[in-house]
Amino acid sequence: MHPFDAVTHAQIGRVRPRGTWKGAKKGWEFPLAAAQVLQDRLGARFPVQDDLARWIDWHRHPLPPLPDHRRLVQLADLEAVLPDGRQPLPHQRSGARWLLARRGAVLGDEMGLGKTLTALLAARALMRAMPLHLMVVAPVGLHGHWRREAEALDVSLTLLSWARLPDDLPPSGSLLLVDEAHYGQSMAAQRTQALLRLARHPRLRAIWLLTGTPMKNGRPDQLYPLLAAIDHPIARDQRAFEESFCQGHWREDGGRRRWQAKGASQLEELRRLTRPLVLHRRKQQVLGLPPKQRRFHPITLAMPEARGLDHRVSQVIDDYRQRVREGLVRSDAEAFAVLTALRRIGAEFKLPEAEQLLQSLRAQQQSVVLFSGFVGPLELLQQRIGGELLTGRLKPGERQAVVDRFQAGDNDLLFATYGAGGLGFTLHRARQVVLLERPWTPGDVDQAEDRCHRLGMDGGLTSHWLQLGVADQLVDGLVASKARQIEVLFGRRRLSLERQPLPAMLRRCLQDS
Repeated sequence: MHPFDAVTHAQIGRVRPRGTWKGAKKGWEFPLAAAQVLQDRLGARFPVQDDLARWIDWHRHPLPPLPDHRRLVQLADLEAVLPDGRQPLPHQRSGARWLLARRGAVLGDEMGLGKTLTALLAARALMRAMPLHLMVVAPVGLHGHWRREAEALDVSLTLLSWARLPDDLPPSGSLLLVDEAHYGQSMAAQRTQALLRLARHPRLRAIWLLTGTPMKNGRPDQLYPLLAAIDHPIARDQRAFEESFCQGHWREDGGRRRWQAKGASQLEELRRLTRPLVLHRRKQQVLGLPPKQRRFHPITLAMPEARGLDHRVSQVIDDYRQRVREGLVRSDAEAFAVLTALRRIGAEFKLPEAEQLLQSLRAQQQSVVLFSGFVGPLELLQQRIGGELLTGRLKPGERQAVVDRFQAGDNDLLFATYGAGGLGFTLHRARQVVLLERPWTPGDVDQAEDRCHRLGMDGGLTSHWLQLGVADQLVDGLVASKARQIEVLFGRRRLSLERQPLPAMLRRCLQDS
């Protein structure tokens, strides 16, 4: 809604519930509850589009209320054996009861705790209570998993992909389950805006978000979209949220004022406020899983290889600076360019050590998964020693076939990118994981390791971190720092944080090397 004069602007500013001014190009944005007041005061001046009129009519004529929590838990029948013979675990039963008490919630259990089954148990209870459409948003690669779990519970669902979210929901009422909800952690992304539109739909009965990494990069601004989707009170005003928890402030940038909100502050207070609607449980809390340990493998290059590494990195930096002079890239991003080059080239220089480690583990009759963020090194290793290859270049069905062959024991070695192998697959046949290099975020590291550290595994898990030079020092330091921020928000211990900007950390590492 766009005001055309100062008087109208002032009238709109007095409407309750309050709206948010989104700037001259976007105008005002109001919650649907303010529609009647807006129409009464300004209805003659602003046309109402057909889809908005339909939403307003649905808001005026809401669906009948849901049964109370006790009745829904009875309908869930959580103690019964499932049609496929499984028995829900205690944490899955308690998780389903927790969801049934909330119309908006984030189920943030760690990977491997069976969030899919937990959510479907709760969804089945709602569907037994009244006519309801169950709609599941999930990456296409996980649709087969959702179908199998739904069939096991005799539940009907409609699967949606993150890339093609609908504009509307059925008028008879829907329950929305959102898997890998961290896909919607950026307010600037179109898929996040599409999800928030569905989350505000007047025919939505409940929305439950599923993610093992509710704050994937350790920044509260990534948690905000999830809280907005479940209509948490602290997420109804984005600017106020960012000022309180993201160190939001204005800064001068090239003569223009820009809003910055990428920091982290008052995490203990954020933890207290979000705990009622965010359930985050660790394997150590609810399961007797074998332990997971990390083993670090420092790599020292011989002088010729070290000179080769330096030469390769220097070439990348020189090329980057040439593009800066030509005005093709930003000059202030050199720290990131250097680090990316170090990680990518360093991964190639680790290959002899990685090959030796893999051969040693295979000689011990161990099944191994090796992760990297770069396809090239994985292809080189596969050409040299065989194994399965799982990357984003494969279609969803082909990826599942690769996983199935590895899980069936047809091959004892799987090479995977973090994007393809760290998403949704169960790889618990492997008791050894090798990380050629680490991603930027602790969420991606955990996603990769926990593909193997899951229910049904035989024995403990060892994660091998290959470390070469300043790039790995920096990234591993970032992972640890961000993990501490996440621990403050979701963990059981109180921690203090020491934070440094990335460029400063990189300069220090380069000076120390």
